[in-house]
Amino acid sequence: MKSILNNMIVRLLLAVFIGIVLGTVVNEPVLKVILAVKQICGQIIFFLIPLIIIGFVASSITSIGKNASRLLGFSFILAYVSSIGAAFGGAWLSYNVLPLLDIHPVVNTVQHSLPQLFFSLEIPQVMNVMTALFLSVFVGLGVVWIRSKEIAQLLNQFRNIVLLLVSRVLMPLLPIFIAANFCVISYQESVSELKIFLPVILIIVICHYIWLLILYLSAALYSGKNSWHVLKYYAPAYFTALGTMSSAATLGVALKCANKSPLLDKDIADFAVPLFANIHLCGSILTEVFFVSVVSQLLYGHLIDFQTLSLFIILLGLFAIAAPGVPGGTVLASLGIVFSILKFDDAGTALLITIFALQDSFGTACNVTGDGALTLIVNTFARRQGNIPQ
Repeated sequence: MKSILNNMIVRLLLAVFIGIVLGTVVNEPVLKVILAVKQICGQIIFFLIPLIIIGFVASSITSIGKNASRLLGFSFILAYVSSIGAAFGGAWLSYNVLPLLDIHPVVNTVQHSLPQLFFSLEIPQVMNVMTALFLSVFVGLGVVWIRSKEIAQLLNQFRNIVLLLVSRVLMPLLPIFIAANFCVISYQESVSELKIFLPVILIIVICHYIWLLILYLSAALYSGKNSWHVLKYYAPAYFTALGTMSSAATLGVALKCANKSPLLDKDIADFAVPLFANIHLCGSILTEVFFVSVVSQLLYGHLIDFQTLSLFIILLGLFAIAAPGVPGGTVLASLGIVFSILKFDDAGTALLITIFALQDSFGTACNVTGDGALTLIVNTFARRQGNIPQ
């Protein structure tokens, strides 16, 4: 088991290394091919996401049984509390740390523009992520309520199909997709732009680890179990998220990691991990709250007052649940309240999107890894409710 996990990590790290090196030497004709490969791989991966959600969430709800609706409500509350807790941590950080930093205005420039794609293959999703999530929930609950064994068996068979698609299609494509992503970043010399906001990003990454520590300690206290026996299996998911910058695209790996933990029941993991991948964005929300403060200080010369920032956080936690689970999803889903509540202009919004994109991989990795802690809490709650054997 350890060798499988280590091989996966090695493949992902190798993909990142190859992508960065290739981006420094590649010429434009070859880059066009790499862009086409990236686009096609991305289309296939994101096409599979709604199928993964339906395959795992719906069948898991039928396996959980009569208390599934209670488990869903508990999971949504848990994800929201974690997200806004992380966000208020980001607010505290902005008021106490930003005044100590010497922040100067920075103009973001891309050194090399990307050539136009010579080939593009569009593979529209059967449905968007949130539609798939709610369809899974309602179908699963409906099957439980009418006690239909036939449909439950059909959903289990569909889950088996999805499992094969994950292992034989999604997993082999991920390293290629990650390598192509980092090749493009390296070609545009965006890697060097990290130096501009390096202190800010380092602070955020440290805060991600602190929040993960809080989540796993909370899970350990609630469950009475050593949560390290969940966290230690999440390294492949963390490194995958660094490359994909998407909780949804990392879903297949995250499921494999969760199912390796002896503390997590398989049905609960198959239910909770896809659910939290779309509604639990603690790392991204923590980052966005801190970064809106950075932008406000940088462009407008002051920090956002606490009352306004608190309202923004409360609404951001709700908007994050509707974030599409794709790169930059959280900040893009929240642009309406960035304009209306924080009163950012076009320049502020553009800078926010830019610096958020520079660290998006770390925020996503925090989201995905934090899902493991919440899954342990849900697993314990389900056990106490009698959904799984003691």
